[in-house]
Amino acid sequence: MSFKVSSLIAKKYKYLIFFVAPLILSGCLGTKHIKENEKLLFSQRIQAPKHISTDDLKGLYVQQPNRRLLGLPLYYLAAVYYWGEKHYDQDKYIRKKEKVEKKYDYKIAKATSQKKINNYQFRKQKKVDKLTSMIEDGNMRMQWGEKVSTYDSASEERTIERFQEYLFSKGYFTNTVSSKVVYVKKTFFRKLLGKLASVTYKVEPGQAYFLDSVFYSVQDSALLDLIHKNEKNSLLKAGQRYDQDNFTKERERLDLLFKDNGYFDFSRQYIEFKVDTTFKENRKVAVMINILDPSKRGYHKQFIVDSVKFTTDAGLNLTDQQRHHRFYRNTKYLFYKDNYSLKILSQRIFLTPQAPYSRTLTFSTQRQLANLDAFKFVNINYDSAGGKFIANIYTSPLDRYEWSNEVGVSVTQGFPGPFVNVNFKKRNIFGGFENFDLNGRFGFEGVASATSDQNIYKSTEAGVNASITFPQFLWPFKEKTQFKFGRYNPKTRLTIGYNYTDRPEYRRAGTTISNTYTWQNKRTTSFSLSVPNISIINSTVDSLFQLELDRQESLGNFNLVNSFNPSFISSILFGITWNPNEYGNAAKNSTFIRAQVESGGTLLNFINTDFITDRGLQYFQYLRFNFDFRRMIRLNKWGVLAYRFNSGIAYSYTKDKSLPYEKFYFAGGSNSLRAWRPRRLGPGSFKPDIDADPVANGYFNYSFEKPAEVLIEGSIELRKKIVGFIDGAVFVDVGNVWALKELVKESPTEPGVIIPNGNSKFQLNGFFRELAIGTGFGVRFDFSFLILRFDMGIKVYDPAYDEGNRFVLNKMKFFKPFATKTGENTYKSYKEPVIYNIGVGFPF
Repeated sequence: MSFKVSSLIAKKYKYLIFFVAPLILSGCLGTKHIKENEKLLFSQRIQAPKHISTDDLKGLYVQQPNRRLLGLPLYYLAAVYYWGEKHYDQDKYIRKKEKVEKKYDYKIAKATSQKKINNYQFRKQKKVDKLTSMIEDGNMRMQWGEKVSTYDSASEERTIERFQEYLFSKGYFTNTVSSKVVYVKKTFFRKLLGKLASVTYKVEPGQAYFLDSVFYSVQDSALLDLIHKNEKNSLLKAGQRYDQDNFTKERERLDLLFKDNGYFDFSRQYIEFKVDTTFKENRKVAVMINILDPSKRGYHKQFIVDSVKFTTDAGLNLTDQQRHHRFYRNTKYLFYKDNYSLKILSQRIFLTPQAPYSRTLTFSTQRQLANLDAFKFVNINYDSAGGKFIANIYTSPLDRYEWSNEVGVSVTQGFPGPFVNVNFKKRNIFGGFENFDLNGRFGFEGVASATSDQNIYKSTEAGVNASITFPQFLWPFKEKTQFKFGRYNPKTRLTIGYNYTDRPEYRRAGTTISNTYTWQNKRTTSFSLSVPNISIINSTVDSLFQLELDRQESLGNFNLVNSFNPSFISSILFGITWNPNEYGNAAKNSTFIRAQVESGGTLLNFINTDFITDRGLQYFQYLRFNFDFRRMIRLNKWGVLAYRFNSGIAYSYTKDKSLPYEKFYFAGGSNSLRAWRPRRLGPGSFKPDIDADPVANGYFNYSFEKPAEVLIEGSIELRKKIVGFIDGAVFVDVGNVWALKELVKESPTEPGVIIPNGNSKFQLNGFFRELAIGTGFGVRFDFSFLILRFDMGIKVYDPAYDEGNRFVLNKMKFFKPFATKTGENTYKSYKEPVIYNIGVGFPF
């Protein structure tokens, strides 16, 4: 019936549709905003051989087409821009700016204190900047939108020139670039589509030129000797394709090489490259590297550090006192009051008298002193007056006492909830740069109960932690060894804490004591080692959850049951994090890798455990490993492709094979597979009970969380800016968790008979058939200080169903009812609910 009615409507109003559609589309396409003889730039294409990077070439376009909605020729941002322009009055903003300036100038003139003057000046500048932006760039809608991009032949020619320059810089000296403009033919919409232009650039790079020989012309024999000693690090080598980027990098390498060997005032302008493309036949290039001498001095001077001076309180200027001084390890320290351990300071100073100046060691000293969290600033300069070369280090101390409060919203695996953090810090408590931190946290959020898949309850978390951080390893190393470690930012953190969690089905209170060593390597890699990490946990569970625990125990699944006994947990943890290019930055591609290995109960292998069991505590012995890989690829200034692979395994070697509940792995939720409810996926092809009300809840009953020992999950997500602070995303999530022991259930047809419940055990030759797949889309609100995320997860492949029925994408449904008839619980009668996720920050 619905098809017949829609057909009748289509026939009746087809002429109206054909008349209205061009009018609507002309606004979305932006063609109504261009003049009679102009063409809308519809698309740009590049035809180039595979070895030429079209991504690099696309970044050289002088002109860009307007962004489209979902790849369709609908230029929604152009509509936003002209919507704003329609209501834009520039003179209004000019008058408003003048009014604001007069208002604050009057307040500043009448202010009676410098504090008020500074406050008024800050507020004035903030408002004036905003109004200036409105005057120059239009109102908010105009700034969010885009003017229509019309085809411009001059921009086309400039793009060709850029392409040619790029190819030339890559060694393709005989390249040719041409372009062809195609005006979309008048077809269905006639005049409308006749206003669109597409440009195709054809790139013919020609044959590349290669480096054949590299020569040096250096008058200074000391510099030439340095070059030859480090020639293996050169970025210009025979046999390489000519690449202008390598010349730039080689100039930077040589500049740093000289500055690290005492040539303080060396400049890159002294390095020249001469290229001869006629040196040999067959496109061979000779390169001559000239190191010029300074015109005034006539030679390059090597600067040797005469002395090192360190003023620890440079921010103070007491006219009635003189600074005291002390010498320690070849450094002269100046101060009004001797507050700091010179031994610790000297471990972070890598400048020594009678050694050549080094820019790398200068920056390392500055960075490691800043890592002490004791100074507002760390400045290092060199004084060459009077024939001396003196290194001067200036620092200004931070406040010794510091309070901070933080109020925000957090989401772990449920709905957002507020939290408050209160932090107190006391610096330098023992005079050796030790920092004492006291932290208190209270918060709650909405979570799905572990014994219910539909109800949302308040989960409360509270905790207090006290810690002391030492800027060295608390270990009986020799003094010489401690000084060697200084360049790796070594720290020891002693922590004691109490944490309380109140969920609908259980309450857990834990006391933790830990000793953690951390250090860094080249700012890209950080390490942590916790020896030991001890926790004592007490749990109480509600009656419904206890029934499930009892049921699992009766089936022989003891690992979950024992996780809620009063527990003693000791472990050794080692973690490594590799973050070479600031993962998450918007300017370039970035990678993040984190791996952690944990050995629980290791020390218990060598001691008598009666002192634990006599107190009614359960202990655990286990091994646990986790690996997390993340990658972000910047597609353009509006889009990012991000993907992640996360895996882990936990193995208990106690008799009952139990793990602490927090050490299990879970799948599902806003930071995992978003098409499943939090912590409800798996394990493997484990089959949940059929729900008693499939109309309201769907086919399966996801009442209980699904802990497991093996985790494999991956996600890929395309993120694109939509308008203003609103971003969109589409994603695919894949993964599952598995148990190391087959989970069982009571046979529905033979009471008392225990049978396997699906295939919940991890098997190397079959786990891939049990990988769940979900997809979906989301919206993110980027407030700069906070990213609020809304994602809709849709099941594609659910391993909980029998093979052959696991593809469920065609059964998705956004709202109830989720079954065609109450009580008819068959595969064909149900629908899969779409899962709505709320999160703070990106999922990875």
